[in-house]
Amino acid sequence: MTVTGARPSRAAARAPRTARSRRRAPFGLRTRLVLAFLLVAAISSGTTAALTYREARNAVLASSQDTAVTSFREQAETLGLSLPVDPAMLRESLLGIASKAKPHPWIVFAEYGSLRVSSGTSPTSSVVTPELRRATLTTPNGAFQRVVKNGVPYLTLGLAVVTRSSTSGSTLRTGLVVYAVMPMTEERNDVDALLTAARDGALPGLAIALVPALIAARSVLRPVRELNRAARSMGSGRLDTRIRVRGSDELADLASTFNESAGELERSVDELQQAEARARRFASDVAHELRTPLAGMLAVTEVLDEDADGLNPDTARAVRLISAETGKLAVLVEDLMEISRFDARAAELNTDEIDVAETIRKSLHHRHWHDRVRTELREGVRVRLDPRRFDVVVANLVGNALRHGCEPVTVRMDTGTAADGSDVLVTEVTDSGPGIRPEVLPHIFDRFYKADAARSRSAGSGLGLAITRENVRLHGGTVRAGNGPEGGAVLTVEIPLRTPLAAEREETG
Repeated sequence: MTVTGARPSRAAARAPRTARSRRRAPFGLRTRLVLAFLLVAAISSGTTAALTYREARNAVLASSQDTAVTSFREQAETLGLSLPVDPAMLRESLLGIASKAKPHPWIVFAEYGSLRVSSGTSPTSSVVTPELRRATLTTPNGAFQRVVKNGVPYLTLGLAVVTRSSTSGSTLRTGLVVYAVMPMTEERNDVDALLTAARDGALPGLAIALVPALIAARSVLRPVRELNRAARSMGSGRLDTRIRVRGSDELADLASTFNESAGELERSVDELQQAEARARRFASDVAHELRTPLAGMLAVTEVLDEDADGLNPDTARAVRLISAETGKLAVLVEDLMEISRFDARAAELNTDEIDVAETIRKSLHHRHWHDRVRTELREGVRVRLDPRRFDVVVANLVGNALRHGCEPVTVRMDTGTAADGSDVLVTEVTDSGPGIRPEVLPHIFDRFYKADAARSRSAGSGLGLAITRENVRLHGGTVRAGNGPEGGAVLTVEIPLRTPLAAEREETG
């Protein structure tokens, strides 16, 4: 799969970094795949080595054991017994049997009543166990047992010597029992060599398995990484991102599903954007078409309002109502046109270096709010701002505080330091009302947002704070709403003292 397609958008600049900043697991998918592959390889090679070792070990032991048992039986059956038993002659016979031992030398022991004779230096053996003695006496063909004593493995064999009756042909026990003890040191060395070979063969195999494990992990993770990049690309607003589909496996199905979902999402977003653009254009066109007749209506209603005192009370009240509503409609039309300019990205800054404190005082005085609003303004702060848009910001914040809060309303202005360390102009408007409910705070700057759903009509246009936010953004600043420690709403505007436009002009000279 290969990621294709790219169409930058504004969303790319605002792309959240949550996916990148999310803490990764201690072991990534690549590590887990390699470990799983190595674990399977280790289990397979270990099992194979163990089975091979067991079969080879059994084969080695069985070969020596079968040879020894067969040889011992053949030699023991030739052993004759004459009474009374002569220990010297019996020892000679045992030495003869021992001399023909296969595959390794034996030491042969004979027991007849209390008589104990052997081909070695000791007449008895500490290796022959009581279990072998019992088995020898109860088994016609003899018995054998593998014993480890003092770390040395032995094969012990036992056989009760019989004689055949010359008359009946039946076999009779003579009472003579012979045992053979054969050390199996060579077999143990062979088995140890097999174990070493199995271990030495498994470890390199495990190391070699690391190579296909890495290759397999890479082949599996490559489509996943491409899918991850494609998802990030789409998250940053590049909705035409697609993945090249290769093969016909499950990953190819996943890529096809991703492409189909991306296509559906792109079409849906396009339709929403077109619908949004049509709605904005409609609102802008309506506001523009209403502006001219409203200007005439506003002029007429102002004249009628001035002459209302000469009319009868009912007519005067109706005239003042029409005048007030016409004024509100004119404000709404102007706000709609202003917000349409922001949507069309046609709003521009016309900056000038202004005395901020003086500008705030003029804004309050122009609207006759100087008696209702207290000010705490730092004198002598001169900043390059758009005077008209800054006046709109102050007017909307103070007007909102007067309409929805309680007096006294206070406007504070000072300079400060933003979170990123830059110097900012801080303008704060507070009121003495009940404050803003927490669930309302995230929406306070939304267009036509009503904190109280039961309130069908606002005293303002419903766009004032939204226009404030757009004007602050145009200056490169931020605006936020909150509540003071003693109650009352607090709306704070921070505008960089060195606006992006001013910085650009300074850089270009």
